[in-house]
Amino acid sequence: MISSHSDRRRHHLVSAAVALLLLAGCSTPANTGTGTGTDTSAAPATSSTAPTASATPAATLPTAAAAPEQPAVLPASAPVSLTIPSSGARSELLSTGLRDNGSLEVPPDGPGAPASWYNQSPTPGERGPAVLLGHVNATDGGPGIFADLRKLKAGDTIEVLREDGSTATFTFDRGEQYPKNNFPTQTVYGNTAGSELRLITCDGYDPETGEFDDNYVVYATLVT
Repeated sequence: MISSHSDRRRHHLVSAAVALLLLAGCSTPANTGTGTGTDTSAAPATSSTAPTASATPAATLPTAAAAPEQPAVLPASAPVSLTIPSSGARSELLSTGLRDNGSLEVPPDGPGAPASWYNQSPTPGERGPAVLLGHVNATDGGPGIFADLRKLKAGDTIEVLREDGSTATFTFDRGEQYPKNNFPTQTVYGNTAGSELRLITCDGYDPETGEFDDNYVVYATLVT
């Protein structure tokens, strides 16, 4: 059941300078900075002079505008598997976090390797961006689970089965290629008003170095 009240956010506690996603030779920063605000409202000034009978009445304060309603989301539930119907891709989902040195733990990269959910991000369906990681190729040169992300187009769906038996269905918004040395951390990992999904893999293969210089990120939004 979708609820409009779930608002659990997770904060990424690792520095972008050291959090690296090593996917078959490429890396992804995995940090989003969070700022803090300070209430600078001052106490009303006081006066030692009493008002006279001719003083004008105080102006009526405007009514505060109601906060805009946030998009409905699902309650927290860890992801179990991922399906992309348009490409036929399906994977069980591992739960991966951070290593002791602050770098991202990554899924295995052998043939048939599964994708993983970065467990410091929201669960798919919760408010915020859930992050799923997968390889574009395998160590034997074959395709990885995210080999066909570039084929996704408007209207394509991404389905995530969750532990509570529900399926969070997302619709493809766009895909973006980013240089790994200029990765837009806040854009990818920053908080969102509704429930969103990020699929991250390698891109920009350089045959001269045998390295992936870029990352490819799919953005998708919860529809049900």
